Amino acid sequence: MVTFTQVLCPTDLSEASRPSLTYAAAVARRYAAGLTVLHAVPPFGTLVVQSGEAGSSMPMVFPPIDDVTDAVRAFAMDALGGLDADVVVQTGDPSRVIVEAAVAKTVDLIVLGTHGRGGFDRLLSGSVAEKVLRRAPCPVLAIPPHAPAAAAGGPLFTHILCAVDFSHASEQALGFAIELGGAVTVATVLEWLAEEAPVAHAEFDVPRYRAYLADDLGVRLDALVQAAGVPAACRIDQVVGVGRAHREILRLATAKRSDLIVMGAQGRGGVGLALFGSTTQEVVRGATCPVLVVHRPLPA
Repeated sequence: MVTFTQVLCPTDLSEASRPSLTYAAAVARRYAAGLTVLHAVPPFGTLVVQSGEAGSSMPMVFPPIDDVTDAVRAFAMDALGGLDADVVVQTGDPSRVIVEAAVAKTVDLIVLGTHGRGGFDRLLSGSVAEKVLRRAPCPVLAIPPHAPAAAAGGPLFTHILCAVDFSHASEQALGFAIELGGAVTVATVLEWLAEEAPVAHAEFDVPRYRAYLADDLGVRLDALVQAAGVPAACRIDQVVGVGRAHREILRLATAKRSDLIVMGAQGRGGVGLALFGSTTQEVVRGATCPVLVVHRPLPA
């Protein structure tokens, strides 16, 4: 059974990071979990503030930790909706601080915005979010900048898309999707040439072979879902898509009006084809709804 007991939500105090706080609070409420809001202050960082003269600014050394902690608490207050949370401010490289805090607090979910002060491209290209998604010791709920705020009451998610490639990580992702409940679309994608791609050997029946492979994936997908054990309250739809995996997953998420995508952090290629440079990376980049990236097996 999926449960969360300790949730960690890093924030850089940007408006783009505010939605992640609402999701962290919603998860903490549903599972009666402890919540830690973390802000990492880069070493020798500066904060640009407006001076008294219009249009001018000046660098200012970050104030003492206590003052920063108060600022983080004030920033998070509205998004948390009165939920009690530990506020922690630490100095150091942000990605390292986040991962080390997750380990020290035995966190079982990190809720992380995919857009911060550095902008979308920077954040997902060698930046904090990328490093955390690579190194996290637990699942990460990645919140895109334009995701709607989490609802204060009711279910967290109602239409879930779970993408599987039959790797161990994606099987664990399916377990999370089913446990979260609601309507779950379980999808796998047959990556294939475009219809207009030239065929080297005319005698080879490409459409027939593609249909054979898709049918085989459908049988495997059905066996995977049956083995997972679906509770009566969970409604399952199974889809086999054809095309580039990340594009098909994003298309399905839009078509199904999914409010959550669940995926494994690693595919069948293992460590060498881990999260970034993979389908999961492209989905996290392009999603307009939260993406739950599953890193570790479910507890026995």
